[in-house]
Amino acid sequence: MPKARETAVYTHGHHESVLRSHTWRTAANSAAYLLGSLEPHMTVLDIGCGPGTITADLAALVPDGHVTGVDHAPGILDQARATAAERGLTNVDFAVADVHALDHPDDTFCVVHAHQVLQHVGDPVQALREMARVTRPGGLIAVRDSDYAAMTWFPASAGMDDWLELYRRVARANGGEPDAGRRLKSWALRAGLTDVTATSSTWTYSTAEERAWWSGLWADRTVASAYAERVTGDGHATEEGLRAIEAAWRDWGRQEDGWFAVLHGEILCRKPA
Repeated sequence: MPKARETAVYTHGHHESVLRSHTWRTAANSAAYLLGSLEPHMTVLDIGCGPGTITADLAALVPDGHVTGVDHAPGILDQARATAAERGLTNVDFAVADVHALDHPDDTFCVVHAHQVLQHVGDPVQALREMARVTRPGGLIAVRDSDYAAMTWFPASAGMDDWLELYRRVARANGGEPDAGRRLKSWALRAGLTDVTATSSTWTYSTAEERAWWSGLWADRTVASAYAERVTGDGHATEEGLRAIEAAWRDWGRQEDGWFAVLHGEILCRKPA
């Protein structure tokens, strides 16, 4: 039987406005639920590593072990390698991979980690089966994904309501599931995992600097990224509609009492020994 392959389109692309967010991510702000389980000797697979900031943090936390970062997009891996090199890390390597059909033998890694990945893939249950396959008995599968429907902000904004409705519609048309955070436990159980601990955590943006950064990257992403091209090219919205959403983001960013929270679901799954 042929191996399953990725069928979803990555909604965000790798525009500068996207990488502005991705390079901000660290193990501390994006994988805290996993860090207490890491030991210096461990081997780790970081799926969907992107520009490699989390991957590099994980490598620093397992100095006697090794981390392999993989991504479906070959172009981003040069940046990931540069990130590791800048930090002087020698226990990390990078490769192209499809999470539905990983190029690793069974029982290879102590930890298999994926951050903001399953929301973008065509078959998250198959992805989790593959993650479990390459995890050693007694090892951990660690997954964290945001949940767009649970994102919330103040003050209210009709334009940002339009943004959320549009993004969720486009992400689903691309084959993904933007409300992945709430589904992680269900997907893990469907994948045959039985020892599943489900938690949640948030990113919150409320200071003037945080609001400017978060609103700015989403405003830019709305009109200047691969997402914008797909939205207009596939007829989900007009350029005028996107400019209105851009303006709503920038207006929210200027509000002194502005506040935005991103809810994430998390799962730690222990593979039976």
